[in-house]
Amino acid sequence: MAENEESLTRVYTIRLGKAWGTPQYRRTDRVLNMIKEFAKKHMKTDKIKIEQDLNRYVWRKGKTNPPRTVRVRMIREDDVVIVSSFTEARNAEEIKDQESEKSEGKNSE
Repeated sequence: MAENEESLTRVYTIRLGKAWGTPQYRRTDRVLNMIKEFAKKHMKTDKIKIEQDLNRYVWRKGKTNPPRTVRVRMIREDDVVIVSSFTEARNAEEIKDQESEKSEGKNSE
């Protein structure tokens, strides 16, 4: 049972449309608060950390136009939840696959 409590990983899609009920100049701030609230509710802890890549993804279109949905990976280790972007990890895997295919193609020629 101790192993399950040490590291718990889950992937969620968070819908953030309710942020459009707040004023434009506060939308992205509200989205980040909504992600933290979601993590607190589902991972049952108050210590939440948002990774820099996810933060940049949310802020990339500015303060008034955050994304409507975001896919995240939540990792709970010792009562601290680290929230990261799930698409970044998937894209990294795809890039590695593409690079390996290119290197195989060069070796066969």
